[in-house]
Amino acid sequence: MHIGLIGLGKMGFNMRERLRKGGIDVTGYDRSPDVSDVGSVDELLAAVPAPRLIWVMVPAGEVTDAVIGELAAKLDRGDLVIDGGNSRFTEDQKHAALLSVNGIRFADCGVSGGVWGLANGYGLMAGGDATDIQRALPVFDALRPEGDRADSFVHVGGVGAGHYAKMVHNGIEYGLMQSYAEGYELLAAKDIVTDLPGTFRAWQKGTVVRSWLLDLMVKALDEDPGLASIDDYVEDSGEGRWTVEEAIANAVPTPAITAALFARFASREDNSPAMKMVSALRQQFGGHATRPAT
Repeated sequence: MHIGLIGLGKMGFNMRERLRKGGIDVTGYDRSPDVSDVGSVDELLAAVPAPRLIWVMVPAGEVTDAVIGELAAKLDRGDLVIDGGNSRFTEDQKHAALLSVNGIRFADCGVSGGVWGLANGYGLMAGGDATDIQRALPVFDALRPEGDRADSFVHVGGVGAGHYAKMVHNGIEYGLMQSYAEGYELLAAKDIVTDLPGTFRAWQKGTVVRSWLLDLMVKALDEDPGLASIDDYVEDSGEGRWTVEEAIANAVPTPAITAALFARFASREDNSPAMKMVSALRQQFGGHATRPAT
């Protein structure tokens, strides 16, 4: 199988490598010539055999809109576009409609795994027509971890469902990180606790709160005890906001996720050890930039 991949940033670059290791031929295009296989989208489309499968892995919003618009004008009937970025689910219907005018297929896929996906594989949440998802299964199988497909891949539903599931996933992630971070701050505030990193390390096996996020928390403390080099300013990518907006629209109470989002807003005003930990965790799993301590 031979696919095109547009966008070779933090995620796309590693995804290209994992796909190739999984037996998928990949022609990648990026505006940075240092990482791109070809010099333009036109060259990429010429290199990928028809019917083409083009995976888009660029920042959500205007950049994704521009790429989808260009593909709508240049692809052929029967080609398939998969948006694997963090687009809002409401944009998927617009992109599918734009492409369908020329008989081009569309699917969306929420991708989780961050900078660790190359080695560990990615969790995948796909939305679209069953025929299109079946066609792309070799790609999904190369990207996901080894083992049962159902443990790391799901066809959630129609167009937009994959990004909706990823949005909720990220909202849950907000709440989990905030809980760990607040526990960190509470332990750090008590003078009778003399081994803070060791406490979290002891939770990694056998306790109900063990998780990969906890493992990354221990790693962050090993690398920077006290998190002295990290500022407590925590950015939000937008998906937490969208999750809260959807909760309001559907009258679903999400107090933990909402509070975690508001805590990120508060981090931009106050000095907080808890928010230093949230920033450190985002860097650990996603390679998100942190602000240096001032």
